[in-house]
Amino acid sequence: MDFLLIFLGFIILILGVLIGVAYLTLLERKVLGYIQIRKGPNKVGFMGILQPFSDAIKLFTKEQTYPLFSNYLSYYFSPVISFILSLMIWVMIPYYFNLVNFNLGILFFLCCTSLGVYTLMVSGWSSNSNYALLGGLRAVAQTISYEVSLALILMSSIIMVMDFNLVIFMYYQNLIWFFFLMIPLGLCWFSSSLAETNRTPFDFAEGESELVSGFNIEYSSGGFALIFLAEYSSILFMSLLFVLLYMGGYSLSIFFYLKLSLISFLFIWVRGTLPRYRYDKLMYLAWKIYLPISLNFLMFYLGLKILLF
Repeated sequence: MDFLLIFLGFIILILGVLIGVAYLTLLERKVLGYIQIRKGPNKVGFMGILQPFSDAIKLFTKEQTYPLFSNYLSYYFSPVISFILSLMIWVMIPYYFNLVNFNLGILFFLCCTSLGVYTLMVSGWSSNSNYALLGGLRAVAQTISYEVSLALILMSSIIMVMDFNLVIFMYYQNLIWFFFLMIPLGLCWFSSSLAETNRTPFDFAEGESELVSGFNIEYSSGGFALIFLAEYSSILFMSLLFVLLYMGGYSLSIFFYLKLSLISFLFIWVRGTLPRYRYDKLMYLAWKIYLPISLNFLMFYLGLKILLF
């Protein structure tokens, strides 16, 4: 019975994530529309509220094309695996009921995000197209570079609480949010998660002006929709993680979901306002700026912890 309930909880969680992703895409199109002084989707349903569902139906009922020289199986399954991985990470949300309470949640997150690189690499390589391969290589190099700084920034927060469980972060942030204790790290985390999820201004994997859409160029209909869903669910998850680590931890209140929506909105706002970065500058940022900053802060918080205890 317990297993049944846990399974049911997972199903409800995944449905919630998918609906959240659907409306995140709608929010993005609306906000970008208003930034560019136009309306955005407003025809399907009341003020375009049913637009994501009609898009999903359109994408999943289109004909699936595949290139003649592609490695069919790996080409076909890499979007599916990337989607499954991005949904798997959601297991570690520190719910109070029904679901698994992870004692090693942060390690699980690092494992899943580093596995996500392989799906990018395989989907770029297996379609056997030059543009896709270039886009895939860029995406992999970028994701690996930023995972290093993400892990190091995470370690500073872990040293503060001395636990991998995400529930614990709530107890430590009752009086003051970690964001105010580590503002530079919080900002580094935000921009690293932008780079990690391949978002503007770091979307080199899909740099339309140079690479004609990058690693997903050969994907149409269902495959493209799955890559798209994986990207947006990881955006939602990164926003959630930011709120958990730096903005007061998990609580079952409307305020928590407002914070989550605000960080997701920041992702969209950045996309609407910033131009694309140059690729070598992105690498310079990862290895020459974020890495030293996060290492220095790590030493600082280690010293602080030793002094206090």
